[in-house]
Amino acid sequence: MANTSGYHVAVVGATGAVGQQMIKTLVNRKFPYNKLTLLSSSRSAGKKITVNGEEITVQEAVPESFEGVDIALFSAGGSVSKKFAPEAVKRGAIVIDNTSAFRMDPEVPLVVPEVNEEDIQKHNGIIANPNCSTIQMVVALEPVRKNFGLKRVLVSTYQAVSGSGAAAIQELNDETKALLEGQTYEPHVLPVKGDKKHYQIAFNAIPQIDVFTDNGFTFEEMKMINETKKIMHMPELKVSATCVRIPVATGHSESVYFETEKDGINAGQIREVLASAPGVVLEDRPEEQIYPMAVNAVGKYDTFVGRIRKDPDEDNGFHMWVVSDNLLKGAASNSIQIAESLIRMGLI
Repeated sequence: MANTSGYHVAVVGATGAVGQQMIKTLVNRKFPYNKLTLLSSSRSAGKKITVNGEEITVQEAVPESFEGVDIALFSAGGSVSKKFAPEAVKRGAIVIDNTSAFRMDPEVPLVVPEVNEEDIQKHNGIIANPNCSTIQMVVALEPVRKNFGLKRVLVSTYQAVSGSGAAAIQELNDETKALLEGQTYEPHVLPVKGDKKHYQIAFNAIPQIDVFTDNGFTFEEMKMINETKKIMHMPELKVSATCVRIPVATGHSESVYFETEKDGINAGQIREVLASAPGVVLEDRPEEQIYPMAVNAVGKYDTFVGRIRKDPDEDNGFHMWVVSDNLLKGAASNSIQIAESLIRMGLI
């Protein structure tokens, strides 16, 4: 059903860090909406948000909120998505969900438009947005997979605190200030708000994002492992991850080691395919100290790749450094890109 006058878009979790970025991204990318409904929990209902000069009152999300909605962007936590996404679908909306609620559901496509846009066609009302750390990695790996094959991926992440929400950014700021002034500070958010212990993030690196699973990996690490295989349609791909929280507000960085299937590849060939890849900006001139940094990625939609080099011991092994704004490409802008793909492919 093509729509020439624009679409009715709902944002669920409109007052949160990602919800706010979704609203900004809709405006900045000139998404063709003609009505915007902002939804949240009862706690945030009644707040007013100015969007493109128009003041919109945030409403409490209830099943009836989705009447007449074309696209519902969810970013309010998995339990909210599980409760309301089916209600939105029932009322004719297509849900783009930014939580982990549906990512590994075999009936739900898990989509990064630069990698597997065609999977959108298989949706049954819900499309899942992958984990932020997974998105930037697969954007950088897909050109390699397409041209040279991929056998193995080992990733270590250096993730910003905004991945844990606005409260984590506040904690980083307050804690840093307190420690610089010689005061004590009692952390209560990181590494995981609901876990038993909380640790200092200022001047520290915490090797825990999300809670631990029985195999010694955290849920964040298992998300990267399982989601990468699903997005790339490669259940046989060997993937392993170590995810670390560092005292940076926004922008995830990743050290990615990968092995190609094709033999005899050199770093120059990897650079070449990445230079022309969609959504990738190559920043790789080490002789001029040019490489991606989190501080430069903030506010940008792209994934930045650099430090590309061949492994000294493994013929098919390469290393690269991958950086992206975790609230934008890692969440909000990937969701809006999925919505843009739906329109371009004539699926809405």
